[in-house]
Amino acid sequence: MNGADTAWMIVATALVLFMTLPGLALFYGGLVRARNVLSVFMHCYAIACLMSILWFVAGYSIAFGGGTSGFWGGLDKLFLNGVTIDSLSGTLPEILFFAFQMTFAIITPALIVGAYVERIGFGFVLLFSSLWMLLCYAPVVHWVWGGGMLANGMIFEAAVKDFAGGIVVHETAGIAALILAIFLGARKDVSKPPHNPGLVMVGAAMLWVGWFGFNGGSQLAADAGAAMALTVTHLSAAAASLTWALWEKFKFGKASLVGIVTGTIAGLASVTPASGYIEPWHALVIGGVAGILCQEAVNMIRNRFKIDDTLDVFAVHGVGGIFGTIMIAAFGLGSWASQLGSLVIVGVFTTIVTIVLIYVCKAFTTLRVDPEAEDTGLDLAAHGERAYDITS
Repeated sequence: MNGADTAWMIVATALVLFMTLPGLALFYGGLVRARNVLSVFMHCYAIACLMSILWFVAGYSIAFGGGTSGFWGGLDKLFLNGVTIDSLSGTLPEILFFAFQMTFAIITPALIVGAYVERIGFGFVLLFSSLWMLLCYAPVVHWVWGGGMLANGMIFEAAVKDFAGGIVVHETAGIAALILAIFLGARKDVSKPPHNPGLVMVGAAMLWVGWFGFNGGSQLAADAGAAMALTVTHLSAAAASLTWALWEKFKFGKASLVGIVTGTIAGLASVTPASGYIEPWHALVIGGVAGILCQEAVNMIRNRFKIDDTLDVFAVHGVGGIFGTIMIAAFGLGSWASQLGSLVIVGVFTTIVTIVLIYVCKAFTTLRVDPEAEDTGLDLAAHGERAYDITS
């Protein structure tokens, strides 16, 4: 065990949990109408609690167990079987590696929340998130980070490169979000703007800070690689924020606060898969392009395809993660076959599993709330509370 590595990874684990609670909750909560803000908080909080338990029960074993099939890690580490205080994962206590990866298992299904806010049944959220994390997310983790089929030469000669989750986190969550939005259909009224842009900015700022643990922690060591990952993460976020705002100003005459902070998230998502391999100038290119690319993806999903992916999960996280994964090959830092092929394999797998799980969960719980509950707002209809004394 290395003490410096362990100390840094304890901090990184806390930072990644901070991304979901309260970062993502505030970011998403500010973007919805006032009568739905508590439901968003509830979704993020309940998912964090439930995924933690399920990761302990089976998720960690599926992702990082000792299975040799290449498809999943098996069940040898159910309930952390065999993991003791003396167990090591590289230079880290294995229990710390478990905790760090647990925070990723929390935020990935929580990202999907943005696609279905304001109209989904709470029971469906819990059941779908649980099954999706275990049956979609955890196997993909094994394929890419757990020595599985995309990392061990079973399919492609070169291992796929995904440093911190462009494929594992952002592509899977983005595709699942888009599919759920299609199944749900649009909200009754999609015209209302974010009820509190200030909350959106605070949440985005927390996500930015937390992302240092997300990407810097993925080095799994307190070394120069972690420092470089942290630095390029910051530069990409800054570049994407500015290009999003400039593109918005060019197209609409004004640059908005919600726009610039959405650009931040686009830059962070896009640099995530590449952050352990690139130099600072690469980060400026990735972020600079992402700010425009993801904004155009938002416009295409909303206006051309008329899909109510309410908080633009696919356009920002899905497109961003896919773009960053491709840029690893474009910069000559990875194999084109491995990068593109892995995106296709994971994309098809995620699509199939997500569709199947939607049908399964619909058989046991309500997918979309009734029109009266949607009009009242999910805060009151589902949770019996209001965030404010007034409704809007």
